[in-house]
Amino acid sequence: MKNKIREANISLVISKIFSGLNMNALKYLLPLWMSPLTGVTLRCTFAAVAFWIIGFFTKPETSTRKDKILLFLLGALGIYGFMFFYLIGLSKTTPVSSSIFSSLQPIWVFILSVLFFKETITKMKVTGILIGLGGALLCILTQKSDDLASDALTGNILCLLSSVAYAVYLIASNRILKNVGVMTMLRYTFSGAAFSGIIVSTITGFDAAVLTSPIHWKPMGVLLFVLIFPTVISYLLVPIGLKYLKTTLVAIYGYLILIVATITSLALGQDRFSWTQLIAVLLICSSVYFVEIAENKEK
Repeated sequence: MKNKIREANISLVISKIFSGLNMNALKYLLPLWMSPLTGVTLRCTFAAVAFWIIGFFTKPETSTRKDKILLFLLGALGIYGFMFFYLIGLSKTTPVSSSIFSSLQPIWVFILSVLFFKETITKMKVTGILIGLGGALLCILTQKSDDLASDALTGNILCLLSSVAYAVYLIASNRILKNVGVMTMLRYTFSGAAFSGIIVSTITGFDAAVLTSPIHWKPMGVLLFVLIFPTVISYLLVPIGLKYLKTTLVAIYGYLILIVATITSLALGQDRFSWTQLIAVLLICSSVYFVEIAENKEK
């Protein structure tokens, strides 16, 4: 069991590093080389096809028709909803701000667990939630739109909503994985997400200059990185962590996204150092300490 837990932790570290780099890669692509909604459709459809192909080479897994329907709906609403808000938001704000809201996922996981699964409420956890929300509000209300963030307020709010959607996905996935295998979950959730993406793109139009000829090799290479590593490999690794670790702990690994995205963004000039962002990060880190780590120490 210890080996499984170790593998789960390593899987999450790799997954979140890819996710952090994903923010910078997508910021490069959006909206010049593809529209946000087209980006969502490409990611979901590519992943769905990839997981079905991978599934043919893995051990068969058993699941009920009800499980498959639930997984399909989870993908159509949860995964697609997360990517929908995330890519549109990222196209309007900076990778660092976007990753700040990703760091709020443990807070949303706890709040949803309280509302739907009767998680224990303590003064320390309430304090943590208030501190975290204060950090989020600080980032939302103080960041101004500029050449790096075309509409910072809207982008930050959408990224906030994306972190809530991902928290829903984590909680639901954690519970469903008790009854189904990892590949079954990935195949049907991303099939649902691809279904939603194709419908939306049919209505709004497919806009991807990166796929037009002549081929532009740099954006094409960035797109392939996004599709293979942060999408297929990263999502392939997350269920391994969900199967052996607490949902809140899995969400806490989101801090790696913040660290990687911040370092890469400053190095590439996709963001500027901001004291308000730094304070927001410290507040959110403190909030998760109160919600999860300090609570565990008390126990």
